[in-house]
Amino acid sequence: MTKPTIKTTSGIEIPSLADPKENPVDINRLGEPGKYPFTRGVYPDMYRGRLWTMRQYAGFGTASETNKRFKYLLEKGQTGLSVAFDLATQIGYDSDHPLSKGEVGRTGVAIDSLEDMELLFDGIPLDKVSTSMTINSTAVILLAMYIAVGKKQGVESEQLTGTIQNDILKEFIARGTYIFPPQPSMRIITDIFAYAADKLPRFNTISISGYHIREAGSTAVQEVAFTLSNAVAYVKAALTAGLDIDSIAPRLSFFFASHTNLFEEVAKFRAARRVWAWVMKEQFGAKNSKSLLLRFHTQTGGSTLTAQQPENNIVRTAMQALSAVLGGTQSLHTNAFDEALALPTEKSAEIALRTQQLIAHETGVTDSVDPLAGSYLVEYLTDQIEKKALDLMAQVEKSGGSVACIEDGYFRNEIGRAAYEFQKSIESKERTLVGVNKFVSEQSEIPQVLKVDAVLEKQQVARLGELKERRNNEKVRQCLDNLKAAAQGNENIVNHVVEAVENYATVGEISNQLREIWGEYNERS
Repeated sequence: MTKPTIKTTSGIEIPSLADPKENPVDINRLGEPGKYPFTRGVYPDMYRGRLWTMRQYAGFGTASETNKRFKYLLEKGQTGLSVAFDLATQIGYDSDHPLSKGEVGRTGVAIDSLEDMELLFDGIPLDKVSTSMTINSTAVILLAMYIAVGKKQGVESEQLTGTIQNDILKEFIARGTYIFPPQPSMRIITDIFAYAADKLPRFNTISISGYHIREAGSTAVQEVAFTLSNAVAYVKAALTAGLDIDSIAPRLSFFFASHTNLFEEVAKFRAARRVWAWVMKEQFGAKNSKSLLLRFHTQTGGSTLTAQQPENNIVRTAMQALSAVLGGTQSLHTNAFDEALALPTEKSAEIALRTQQLIAHETGVTDSVDPLAGSYLVEYLTDQIEKKALDLMAQVEKSGGSVACIEDGYFRNEIGRAAYEFQKSIESKERTLVGVNKFVSEQSEIPQVLKVDAVLEKQQVARLGELKERRNNEKVRQCLDNLKAAAQGNENIVNHVVEAVENYATVGEISNQLREIWGEYNERS
């Protein structure tokens, strides 16, 4: 029996047969790869010229432990680094703070000072590797440390390549690792933009993230619309701060999730490129063609992984990675199959990396640029996602923009509603989740998982105490006072943060100095 109407999670009806008479492919809107509106990719030759960066997200315990994992992954063929920081580092507390107890090194690597950053990249030349850092509230501090490590290696800041996530708006929307209220948080970001325009020409100074919005339960359309609305807010803030659109836009990058509906995900990436190119050209009047490019990193869907029958996650991840590649991603992280249970082991991390390598070298999908272009279904979905995303973005602008929609709870309400509807569809078995609501096994073997040794926290705290005793504390205090004065006025704070970290001021000390001025953000109940 033919199935009734089928819709994607974004509410887009899937035709049983994509009909070119009803949904013709508009060749003009499709365009050519590397040309406006970039539906088919940001570069003319895409993967025929260069494969995406295989950038596996990693970090746990101390800097030394994570350094070993980095070197392991590089030896296995990884082509870029991606740093996961622990919760304390992300929200501006040192490892010896009472609130950090039990959290040090658990969800990522503990970084308290430049000394830790030096250990993290020991033996890894920063002029040869691109590094992505998933850090937001304290992004300016970790960026300063990265610059300082480069300097110690003899690598000038102009040579550094990589990305800081630095996307505070999505923290208010979906993730929660914020410190300061929205306005001073935006001030830090525009200070970073201004500093980087001069000092970090090859570094992506923000990765505007839809990933966490999707992980919180949004639909694919909401992921595109809310992410690009945040991007619009950042651009407006930069312009208000006196920056030039074509000096900042080429260094903006994006970060999306890839879930398991292959065709919707491919279409999502293509639609996002087209929407952003239009926004930058028509709304902001960007002239530099590089300003129009939506370059993005992708991570496979962590929220799609199941603790039940965890080996099934290998297949889920492979399909999601394939969607990202067919959609034209610039870099990719593939989740390990055991991540619904714990941080990945070396073995599961290797399988995840091998998944990317298999797609790159054995499937043939990299042999032709945008191989799904012209598919009636893919082009139909691309058009539908574009239309729905633009409608949602218009609603955000009508409501006052992203900051206003954060403050009045619009984003959270919309994402919460979508998450609720999706969960209902799983519980009612309207949607099948293999191994969870169908094809269930009575017994499922739990694989060996990574356990972070509690002794690492004690070692980290002890090392931090020793550092605070032997550094020049008078110089640290002077640096922190200079930072405070700059933050209270209109001076760019980045140079002062760099000076502070070079004198081994800690993440917690710098964050506390700014807390004294700006306070902490408390979400409305």
